[in-house]
Formats: sequence, structure tokens, C-alpha cells
Amino acid sequence: MATVKRVKAREQDPLVRATNFDEVCLGYNLEEAVEEASRCLHCKNPRCVGACPVGVSIPEFVARLKEGDVEGAAAVIGRDSSLPAVCGRVCPQETQCEGSCILGIKGESLAIGKLERFVADNAKSVPVRAASRNGIRVAVVGSGPAGLACASDLAKKGYDVTVFEALHKAGGVLEYGIPEFRLPKDTVLKRELDSVRALGVTIETDVVIGKTVTVDSLMDEEGFKAVFIATGAGLPRFMNIPGENLCGVFSANEFLTRNNLMKAYRDDYMTPIHTGRKVCVVGGGNVAMDAARTALRLGAEVHIVYRRTEEELPARREEVLHAREEGIVFDMLTNPVEVIDNGSGWVKAIRCIRMELGEPDSSGRRSPVPVAGTEFDILTDTVIMALGTSPNPLVARTTPGLETGARGGIAADAQGATSREGVFAGGDAVTGAATVILAMGAGRKAAAAIDLYLQGK
Repeated sequence: MATVKRVKAREQDPLVRATNFDEVCLGYNLEEAVEEASRCLHCKNPRCVGACPVGVSIPEFVARLKEGDVEGAAAVIGRDSSLPAVCGRVCPQETQCEGSCILGIKGESLAIGKLERFVADNAKSVPVRAASRNGIRVAVVGSGPAGLACASDLAKKGYDVTVFEALHKAGGVLEYGIPEFRLPKDTVLKRELDSVRALGVTIETDVVIGKTVTVDSLMDEEGFKAVFIATGAGLPRFMNIPGENLCGVFSANEFLTRNNLMKAYRDDYMTPIHTGRKVCVVGGGNVAMDAARTALRLGAEVHIVYRRTEEELPARREEVLHAREEGIVFDMLTNPVEVIDNGSGWVKAIRCIRMELGEPDSSGRRSPVPVAGTEFDILTDTVIMALGTSPNPLVARTTPGLETGARGGIAADAQGATSREGVFAGGDAVTGAATVILAMGAGRKAAAAIDLYLQGK
């Protein structure tokens, strides 16, 4: 009978990690990984597989790991996931594979994410199974998780795939949006990108599709027979309250991108980033936690301002726990109504109002309702708005006949087909901001649909 309690992964001490950008979770060693793998019940109908957006054969890789066969486990994962070291770190397993684990009914679910991470980090080699090249060219616009997943699957089928990235490094949100302490770039992400390139995928950076190059020119002039658009959702949302245009107000994705680009935390990158002495992060999702924990490491006192209670926080429980352990203050049932000017065009404070929870809204969470007469000020130097993002409209605007949805995302069916023949789209460019693994799932579905489309021509 499997033990109920999972093997706890080692982590940096909270007081230590709050002062550095080294990875928080230290992961398992081989003995710990094998012990945790031994807890798997190997269900006849594994619900965990159905709950994985990319369909990883979880019981199979866990069984290999249980026997100490790390390379075999990596080969199993590699059939379905092009970014296992990333997924093992940033996927919300607790609401997907682990959330469906039978062990979780009476105890703690299997630590599938930590096991996947261990395998990805420790496998000496993962077999590359790419078919012979068929000479058909496919373009992928965007090198984030959706684009990389689609490119990998198509390359395995023999297509000649080129990924076009607007910025000067590949990875999309993985490179620019997620902090170093959650996803190390020069080691983990680089290794994942190298694996994609090893399949024969070409990645071209500093190419902005919609400027000097368009989807039409790729197909009409460059010889690409299909295009997959995976440009993500990088357009920030704001509250539209007075004072939001003051100096010292950032969107979370701007703040995180600046930090990842400028690397103020490294001795060889002496580029300052403005944080001030006190930072207020508005929002309660994973991006809010990332921004808050980044600001803390840059030396600020940090408050998270959220209009609901902790029970409604959309961020992963692990990220909330880590933030609390590191000393971040949570101001719950609090909503900003104005950003206050210090008289020189900079932030001095945010004026907030107390909230109470009313009836559930369309998301199933109870709606926050302002409590009249409860306004108060929080003194702060910097305000970071972490309220979500929308798809960038550039590619859609420069591609005639490409339809968009109500929120600006590209309109596509469940397999990624758009209103333009031969043009597919997926990930956040279609749905708006979501998770890495959901974007990868969309990329895989689109790759299968592109293959069917091209084989039928």
C-alpha cells in the first residue's frame, strides 16, 4: 500500500532566498525521487493523464523512475512534452494532473511535477525522434510555450520548421516573464531550447511579424505552406483609475521583463531598476506573486493588494505560501480607487476602499463589493498593476481576412484553424493569458491539425 504522505522537496530557507534570485526549490535527489515514485498506485484508468493538457503518459514515466531508469522516464515524457523541465517547475499541477490523482482523496497526491522536474534535470540524454525531412516548410510566429510545442511536434513529423521571435532571445514569456528564482534561464530554459533546436527547428530572433515581414509574405514569398501564430498575450490591462499614468506605476509584465532583461540581481549587470522603498502590487494571480517576490528581492517592502479574500486568490497555493514565508504583506479585501501624486508627478500613495464579498460571479467566485465610507491611503513609492494581459493585435491587424474574437484574440477552432486557409493560431494569442501547459496543449493540437491540412493538399 502506498504511503499517504509525499516526499517533501528541499527548498532554500525563506530568509535566505528573499535576498537572492537563486532557484527557490532545490528538487529531489535520486533516492527521494524513487521513494516518491513508489507511491504511485498505477491506476488502470489513470485520471492524471486525462488531466494533463499535453497528455504525458504519467504512470509510465513514473514506473520507469521507480526502477531508477531516469533516461527511460525522460524518453516517455519526451514523446508528449517538449519542455519537461519548464513544466515541472511552473505548471499548476495541483489543478491538473496532481489534482486528479487518486492518492489525493485520502492523503497527498503524487508529486508529479517534482518528479517530472527531476527526470528532466537528470537524464543524461533524451532520444530525438525526428522523421526524415519532407521538404515542406512551416512558419511559427512566437517562441513561447505554444510556439515551441507546435514546432517540436511538426519537426518530429519531418517538417522544416522556422520559429520567428520578435525579441532578441527565444522563449517568450519563459524568458522575459517568469523570474529567475522560479525558472533559471541560462541553465534550464537554455537546455530546453537546445532540445527543440536539436530536432531541426530553426529559431530566428529580432523578427517582428507585422512590420517588415507579414504572414502573407511568409506564405507568398518565402515558401511557407502553413503558419502557426503563437504571439501570446503581452498587452497589459489597467484599472483606469485617476493617477494611473504617474511615474512609478508599472504593469507587471513590464516590471518583470525589465528585471529579466536588465538583470539587476547579477554582479555583471549593474543596471538599476526603480523599485523604491515600498511597492504595492495590485492583483492576486501568479504574475502578481512573481512581481511581488521580484520587488522584495530588489530590496523593497512589498504589499499585495487584492480585492477578495485569500480563498479566492487565483495564484498557485505554493506561490502564495512562498510569498508569505518571504515576508510579503497581503492586504486583502482592499481595492485601489486612485493613485496619489506626490506633487512632482511620482507616486506618493494609493487610495483604497475596503471590500466585502457578495454573490458569486460568472467565474464562480464571490463578487467583491465596495464598503461605502471606508477609503484609506497606503503610502508607497511604486505601484505594479498585475491585472492580466490581452493578445497583441499586431499580427491580426496586418493579416487580411484573419478574424478576431471579442477580447482581441485571434478567432480559432479547437484545433487552431483560423478564418484564413493555412493559418493556425493557439495559446494566449487566442484565449488571452492562461498557463504555460495550456498553451503547449494548444500548440500540440495545432501541430496535428497542420499535419492533416498539409497531407491533404
